[in-house]
Amino acid sequence: MTRKYFGTDGVRGTVGSLPITPDFIMKLGYAAGRVLVQSQPGVVRHEVLIGKDTRISGYMLEAALEAGFAAAGVDVLLAGPIPTPAVAYLTRALRLSAGVVISASHNAFQDNGIKFFSASGNKLPDEVEVSIERELDKPMQCVPSERLGKARRLEDARGRYIEFCKSTFPNESDLRGMRIVVDCAHGAAYHIAPHVLHELGGEVIAIGDKPNGFNINDGVGATAPAALAAAVREHRADIGIALDGDADRLIMVDGAGQTYNGDQLLYVMIKHRLSLGALPGVVGTLMTNMAVEVALKRMGVGFARAKVGDRYVLEMLLERGWQLGGEGSGHLLFLDKHTTGDGIVSALQVLAALKASGMTLAQSCADLPLFPQTLINVKVSPGYAWQKQAAVVDEKELVEAALGDTGRVLIRPSGTEPLLRVMVEAETAELANTMARRIADKISG
Repeated sequence: MTRKYFGTDGVRGTVGSLPITPDFIMKLGYAAGRVLVQSQPGVVRHEVLIGKDTRISGYMLEAALEAGFAAAGVDVLLAGPIPTPAVAYLTRALRLSAGVVISASHNAFQDNGIKFFSASGNKLPDEVEVSIERELDKPMQCVPSERLGKARRLEDARGRYIEFCKSTFPNESDLRGMRIVVDCAHGAAYHIAPHVLHELGGEVIAIGDKPNGFNINDGVGATAPAALAAAVREHRADIGIALDGDADRLIMVDGAGQTYNGDQLLYVMIKHRLSLGALPGVVGTLMTNMAVEVALKRMGVGFARAKVGDRYVLEMLLERGWQLGGEGSGHLLFLDKHTTGDGIVSALQVLAALKASGMTLAQSCADLPLFPQTLINVKVSPGYAWQKQAAVVDEKELVEAALGDTGRVLIRPSGTEPLLRVMVEAETAELANTMARRIADKISG
């Protein structure tokens, strides 16, 4: 299915350029509303929840979406700044028709995007996004005045979500005695994550918790963990938690300032779940470090790779009836806790696992030596197809032949930016870097 506007994580781009313009976003809200009405004919009044992160452009896009939904006859609940997974949870808990998030996740403030959740709290299937795009091609109209949608504030959205997060932590445990630094990336969790950890008993030091509309992800958060590592060392904390701008991904830091990515944190959870009973399988992605696959084979746990993107990890988990999955970038899924990746809930699962085992992050990951991995992002023009570039294809084949069974090559386009990602795993960091650079140097576009 070819989609013109939707990428791997909704519609995203630079504010002021298509598709992130107020007129297009209004039409997107209208189109989504039309698809909702057509697909749920038995519902008398359709109602959607709109949440956003802390970007300055969120105000403008929120108003545009609200107008579009109202024109389609759909009521709107406005949650204000709130994490992406909070929208997924509240959509399901309040029995709404859909949830919408205004966010560009880990991108800088100049970007923004729109992503949707179904009534069940899952990201929309590809075919529904295709239906919305078909509706976008039709003229925008307006339902009769008596059927127009209305909007109201959901005043207790933050409190409801805080309680939900706490409910995913074991009742018999707490965070007393732990000094925790949490980096909120000046994003959507700035007024939520510190409260969750504090109310569970932790001594909490918050950084990246003063958004001004322009500083989201700026030198802080999951994409810039050096700030968290420095704060952990400065405050002599036991552990650090870094979220991204919309709080759906997680990176952690131990007391020594060592950073742990999504692959390692998933491994901590796998070991914990195995200690509690059988674990049939885990889903990673094409980018998941080979060390995880090797370790799971040794442990007798099934492993499957999905396409890059937490939506594809989720689809494969549902297909196989498994519960655990994730990406090295920090999107982690625990389907017995939440329907989507949630940075705060994921952090709580890791903390609960460490509490139960009595181990540190370093001790828990000691038997998972990661394969050195180099990722190079190369800017390309939209629509660039590397498979049609003979020089790139030939170099990839040469690199793969040189690596043999001791490495891996992956080339894929970004789903959110005009980039081609070249990833190489090898026995040494120097070899991985050299091989990745060989391929990247052949890319022009």
